[in-house]
Amino acid sequence: MSVAIRSKILSCLLLIFSTISITNAQYTSDKVVGVKHHALADSLKKYEYPYLLPIWGKKVVAKGFNLPKSAGISAQYLYQQSDIIIENLQVGFNNGPMYSLQDVIRFNSSVATSNGLNIRPDVWLFPFLNIYGILAKSKTSTAIDAGVWLPGGDGWSEVAQLKTKAEFNATTFGFGMTPTAGIGGFFFALDMNVTWSDIDALDDPAFVFIVGPRLGKNFAFKKTNQNIAVWVGGFRVKMGTQTNGNLTASELFPIDQWEQKIDNGYQNLETKQNNLDAWWNGLTPAEQRNPVNVAKHEVGNAALARYGGFLNGASQVVAGADDASIQYSLSKRPKDKWNFLIGTQYQLNRSWMLRVEYGFLSSRQQLIAGLQYRFDF
Repeated sequence: MSVAIRSKILSCLLLIFSTISITNAQYTSDKVVGVKHHALADSLKKYEYPYLLPIWGKKVVAKGFNLPKSAGISAQYLYQQSDIIIENLQVGFNNGPMYSLQDVIRFNSSVATSNGLNIRPDVWLFPFLNIYGILAKSKTSTAIDAGVWLPGGDGWSEVAQLKTKAEFNATTFGFGMTPTAGIGGFFFALDMNVTWSDIDALDDPAFVFIVGPRLGKNFAFKKTNQNIAVWVGGFRVKMGTQTNGNLTASELFPIDQWEQKIDNGYQNLETKQNNLDAWWNGLTPAEQRNPVNVAKHEVGNAALARYGGFLNGASQVVAGADDASIQYSLSKRPKDKWNFLIGTQYQLNRSWMLRVEYGFLSSRQQLIAGLQYRFDF
């Protein structure tokens, strides 16, 4: 019973890591400098900026800054794959006691993958600050490879394996801002956003906070307003660490399968308890006073007791039939908070731009590719 229960629950839980929204602001306002660009700088200083945004736009244009169009909307394809660390898993039944499965469930890997479309409207509120909204739809999948481990006289050993993959849909919404600075074609941008992802298998939206510093250079082509920007940077993810939820027993598998699974769990428990008892009883009195052996005996008994309590709670599912419920709680974190990224944007004119960015060099990989349209406001 325990293998199938935990496999299904963990598939639902890991969904939250497939929902990270990958976004970044467009190329920044640029202070025009250099003899080669003297004519452009002069023309900007004489230009009467007629638009509402950004605030102080007229003043900074008069000082020789070249501003992007003040509003825009972009559509972007998003792909991400990341490794996740799961800890402190607890499971309960029918709103009864929660049973800790720490050390009993050991993860070899937990991988979340997401593919989706991101729509992002934005405006330049100030010449140095872009703000934007986020709306994304994605298909997420989670794959776990874990084992059920129990202690005995010969140490801990794996008694069952958990391998599963589940697919779900997610809707992500949020907002962000990007402070920027640019001079002579060089620019720095610090992208920050918060998102909440509503997943059809979870009760509460999953919270994610992203920080992405970028440093780059814009290269102008001979054709007016046509250029290409390239950049390097980082991508840091912080997410809500605690997840709690509730499932009905019938969502995992048919009730008529539970009894056999519970029996299998009890058999593994009895085998390991007998093995631990035989080891302890075979020790001499002096060996039983050894602190190392005492600790091993106490830790083993505590783990088997937790596992036994879990099985006793799970047996309520059979008695409760379709009305039985399962509660869960866990801590989660990305395996790596940071990854490196490179990107480029081709500006066809002041209204249309194409963007590609790739993140790598950690346990997380991501790709964003999109089209952006800008207009004055």
